[in-house]
Amino acid sequence: MNKTPIQDFADLVGFRPQPVPPDHVHGTTVIALRYNEGCLIVADRRATMGNLIMYEGAEKIEILDDETVVAISGAYARSIEVCRYLKHAFKYYERLNQFEISAEGKLMEISRALAGNLEIAMQGGVFLPIAASYDKRADKFGVYFFDTAGARFMGADYAAAGSGSERIRGVFEYIARTKGPWSTRPREDVLVDAVTLLELAADMDSATSGVRRHLPVVAELSREGVKRYSDDQILAAVQQIPV
Repeated sequence: MNKTPIQDFADLVGFRPQPVPPDHVHGTTVIALRYNEGCLIVADRRATMGNLIMYEGAEKIEILDDETVVAISGAYARSIEVCRYLKHAFKYYERLNQFEISAEGKLMEISRALAGNLEIAMQGGVFLPIAASYDKRADKFGVYFFDTAGARFMGADYAAAGSGSERIRGVFEYIARTKGPWSTRPREDVLVDAVTLLELAADMDSATSGVRRHLPVVAELSREGVKRYSDDQILAAVQQIPV
């Protein structure tokens, strides 16, 4: 009896979309920004269900590997499931082929996971990430956003997703025009602008928590890898937000 050969990790583990109740969709604001030596990824910590605030300590930044970080918006449980799948898919590819998957390949795998989730997304189980990536072969950083069908777009040094992102989308470009391109500016200045943007989003979107009562999550992607910021580092930036 002939069996269809396993093509990839999704076939191996039977990764298929599962139904997600519509009220599991939550709002948020997640941001990725270039700076002169890498990328910063910032996310609020509020998880909602409908009009209810369920949790103020949600972890919305997922480190897929040392060169790839995503920040998630959409159905929280489904988003965590997809990120867990992606981490294993990257490792599976490397073990199967005996070499590391390229930066382009990782981004294509994210798009593929989104395309495979389209049916459930139409039912309310949307997973809509933004990504920061470092291509060590080309020594190049990039930030990306996606649509629900998996199409990938490279941001102009910034990317944002979630219900609060629409309220602040034009501010990214205003800051770039008045202070210079994000990718030319030092990390400390970009971090202050990032938490300021998150606070502005919270002022106009009830599904996004502020940055003072509940500190956001911040991760940095550089040539040395990925590191998370401590509460003290984040608080120092929050205290510099213009009043």
